[in-house]
Amino acid sequence: MSKNTPKAIRGTQDIFGADAEAFAFVVETFERVRKLYRFRRVEMPVFEKTEVFSRAIGETTDVVSKEMYSFEDRGGDSLTLRPEFTAGISRAFLTNGWQQHAPLKVATHGPLFRYERPQKGRYRQFHQIDAEIIGAAEPQADVELLAMADQLLKELGIEGVTLHLNTLGDAQSRDAWRAGLIEYFGAVKGELSEDSQERLEKNPLRILDSKDPRDKVFVADAPKIDAFLSDDALAFFGAVTSGLDAAGVKWERAESLVRGLDYYRHTAFEFIPDEGSAAAGALGSQSTVLGGGRYDGLMESLGGPATPAVGWAAGIERLAMLVGEKAEEPADLIIVVEDRSEAALVRATSALKSARLAGLSAEMIAEGSPRKRYDKAVKRSPRAIVSFEEDGHRVSGGDEGGPDLEKVLGL
Repeated sequence: MSKNTPKAIRGTQDIFGADAEAFAFVVETFERVRKLYRFRRVEMPVFEKTEVFSRAIGETTDVVSKEMYSFEDRGGDSLTLRPEFTAGISRAFLTNGWQQHAPLKVATHGPLFRYERPQKGRYRQFHQIDAEIIGAAEPQADVELLAMADQLLKELGIEGVTLHLNTLGDAQSRDAWRAGLIEYFGAVKGELSEDSQERLEKNPLRILDSKDPRDKVFVADAPKIDAFLSDDALAFFGAVTSGLDAAGVKWERAESLVRGLDYYRHTAFEFIPDEGSAAAGALGSQSTVLGGGRYDGLMESLGGPATPAVGWAAGIERLAMLVGEKAEEPADLIIVVEDRSEAALVRATSALKSARLAGLSAEMIAEGSPRKRYDKAVKRSPRAIVSFEEDGHRVSGGDEGGPDLEKVLGL
């Protein structure tokens, strides 16, 4: 490569070969499962007005304060490349009149952008799958989403992963818990990390997420949400857990689990690899496979009416790492032109079109040494090979009981 050749931007990746096949397998499996659960496909803009994210996600979050790719366009508007899907989908729900479809079940996938330190399984341009139910206040919506996530992971063949579940309570419970955390951490404010000291008044729940050793000393004994849950919040969480049991979804209570964004209420969850599992070994320190929760407070932050909603997202790159390398499927058919005659090439081209119209994956080898063309086809291990010469053809292979290739190809 020349020194003048531009290099890929740090934190981006070019995906090819077995890695690309694993990536595609994740997306294809997600698309198949979301159809089973009757989630409607949506496509969202890659950029939004910056306020969509700052208002929905919260000014004090690392995503907004440190990680967003924001820029001023030629019209003077501040725009941001989407760092997540939920805020944009919520904006679309409000601006496009999707309320008429509530409860609305939607799913999407695509690239997202965050300026953070690239590491194993984490990139500055990354990709996620995402599923949301908007306009459903019932615990059954949470159960539906979690059952869908559990089935997706199983159909991807990902084992050794457990659902970790917590409740953040309703608004009343969360406010009481927040006050309790401010009082507790306020007593040791001077011993906390600088980031946690700043978060103390704005969003003390985020201190519970801190990885700083100075904070971990105090986080272990911090007040737990259970001491502040209202009767309604307890009943909601109980309905979620009993629904999961009925759906056959295994779960573990994780009292310290919080989600880092401001809009979450009630259910919070993460699917995490079990200690010592192959999944844990593949992901290293980036342990969350899929995560989400209920965000009943988000629509109001965007100027809409109070609207219950719940959703989850998962990184495609991380899921692909757990799936492992996927070899490209062999072709159903390779057509070989064994000589340079125009007649053979014309007949082979016509047969190639017929094969694809019949739903067979097919390609043609007509270049290179005539003596080696058939050998090239054999090395690719197709299910069948059809060779053309000026005055004839021959068929090799083919599945027993499969299609009559000569008839399909019009030979």
